Amino acid sequence: MPDAAVGKIKRKFMAHFINAALPSATTPAFVRLGNDLEEYSVEMNANVETKTNIKGETSVNLDSYQPQASVEPYYAEVGDPLFERLQKIADERLTLDDLKTETVEVHLWEAPTSGKYVAYKEDGIIEVVSYGGDTTGYQIPFNVHSTGNRVKGTFDLSTKTFTADSGSAA
Repeated sequence: MPDAAVGKIKRKFMAHFINAALPSATTPAFVRLGNDLEEYSVEMNANVETKTNIKGETSVNLDSYQPQASVEPYYAEVGDPLFERLQKIADERLTLDDLKTETVEVHLWEAPTSGKYVAYKEDGIIEVVSYGGDTTGYQIPFNVHSTGNRVKGTFDLSTKTFTADSGSAA
């Protein structure tokens, strides 16, 4: 990756990783999303309340976000840890804590410090939407629902490890 982006930021410089390891695993297995994806957007889903008082004045309160993103298409590949995780969810009809994961957003447009990039890690759950697909290949599209605990830190691309900034909960 270049040291830092200049001008308008190309989409490839916002990297998205998901922990493909089972929740019981002691070590995360971060996999970068993007193969076969032409688009990946995190929908913020803000909770907005608008009120108008008896004087005709309007107030707007935004008190929380419920971010989520869709990965579609996702083509299954033998040996890919994310495929194995998604297939297990589909095969065993996993629910609740068995769906827990972590996501990491990495700012590749910012110059790295000692090979590490600014990043944000957040807890989430995986929702397998369907499985099967057409003749282009076996597909398992899924959604990622953020559940909070967003932490700023750094991400090392070579080791795929996240380190929380000092003072941040990890």
